[in-house]
Amino acid sequence: MQMEKDIVVLAIETSCDETSVAVVKNGREVLSNVIASQIDIHKKFGGVVPEVASRKHIENINQIIQNALDEAKLTFDDIDVIGVTYGPGLVGALLVGISAAKALAFGKDLPLVGVNHIEGHVYANFIEYEDLEPPFISLIVSGGHTHLVYIKDYGEYEILGRTRDDAAGEAFDKVARALELGYPGGPIIDELAKKGNKDAINFPRVYLEEGSFDFSFSGLKSAVLNYLNSSKQKGIEIVNEDVAASFQQSVIEVLVNKTIAAAKKRNIETIAIAGGVAANEGLRSLMKYVCEKEGLILKYPSKILCTDNAAMIGSVAYYNYINGKIADLDLNGVPNLKLS
Repeated sequence: MQMEKDIVVLAIETSCDETSVAVVKNGREVLSNVIASQIDIHKKFGGVVPEVASRKHIENINQIIQNALDEAKLTFDDIDVIGVTYGPGLVGALLVGISAAKALAFGKDLPLVGVNHIEGHVYANFIEYEDLEPPFISLIVSGGHTHLVYIKDYGEYEILGRTRDDAAGEAFDKVARALELGYPGGPIIDELAKKGNKDAINFPRVYLEEGSFDFSFSGLKSAVLNYLNSSKQKGIEIVNEDVAASFQQSVIEVLVNKTIAAAKKRNIETIAIAGGVAANEGLRSLMKYVCEKEGLILKYPSKILCTDNAAMIGSVAYYNYINGKIADLDLNGVPNLKLS
């Protein structure tokens, strides 16, 4: 369904530690995408502190909204729809964005559209590739989520698999912490892995029962911790580069193999990866290699669209809006919101 007139969405994303506001036209054209990251604030804590994140969102939100409008060279009078992430995420952080969105929708008498953050990651690919259309298989990998999803149509999904314990990004952060590499762990391990030997340490590849598209990274994380503790006790030198490369290879092999298997089973030729871990160069490289070998088409967003950002939320909000999915002003944060 395509609208006769252009639809301009002002979208707000505050699910974790990025305050982001974007202006998106017709679900695909990004007029502005302003992101205020809190990484430097949370680094000293080794991870995101929810209360601190919420307070920074409150401090930032009004200015970021104005910055997004200024960058798009628009005013509130040019906006047709207000979109906002309402889950999953940190409840305090979500409520800051939702409160701002509801105030704008009420004050300007505009429709309010709630957006699932996980859905947003998938739609980052629609922004990156104007010609991309469903159906396709999407691997969503981030700090909080690992999903393998059959995208049947806009807003119509079938969950093929999900993590049963740690998300892929969470495993990266925990291993980085064990190696005392700092936060966020994913980008640090990705860089370190380039200098290491991926075959140096034989960490497990967990595929679960035959035919399952679910994931499990808790055992792998434990195997890395056991290796580090055992090496320290035996006085064996730990080469961080080799640990990073071997751990990363274990993660990405499972991600790639299960995604390819899902595409083959559903007879789908296009794969799109999304989420923070989709920026991982090791994952991109292996997925690209295997897709070329198997004759499959691979899509992935620019790295800035892999992180939490409001542009992807604006894309979902547009498609939700044209399909009549409009929220009431009693919209609330749902920290454990599922993709369905």
